[in-house]
Amino acid sequence: MAAMRATLEKVLTKEAYEITIPLAKRFTAGVEEVIKEFGLPWIVKQLGCRAEYWFRPEPPRNGSEAANAADFDLDRYMHLCALNRGILMTPFHNMALIAPATTEKDIDKHTEVFRESVAQLLND
Repeated sequence: MAAMRATLEKVLTKEAYEITIPLAKRFTAGVEEVIKEFGLPWIVKQLGCRAEYWFRPEPPRNGSEAANAADFDLDRYMHLCALNRGILMTPFHNMALIAPATTEKDIDKHTEVFRESVAQLLND
C-alpha cells in the first residue's frame, strides 16, 4: 500500500504528465521518422507517456493478433541493439514507458539507436 500511495502522490501527477507526454510524442515522432525513412511496414502508437512500435502495418486488435504478430528474432535483435547502446526497452514489448526523469537527450538517443539498428538490419 505504501508503494501504491507514493506512486499516486509523487509520480502520477499532473506535473509529471506535463513532462512525460511531450517526451512520448517526441519518441513516437522519432520512430515514425525512421520507419518512413526506410519504407518499413511498421507502426508506432503512443498513449499518454507510453509508446510502442510493432513490426507490422496495422496495430493488433486483440491478444491473439498480438501474439501472432510477434517476431521473436526481430524483437530480440532490436532489444539487444538497444541494450548494447544503453537503452532498456520493456522486455516483452517494444515499448517505452517514459519516466519523469527522462530527458529529450534520452529520447533522441533512442531515435539514433533505432535508426542505427534498422540500418544495420537492412545493411544500409
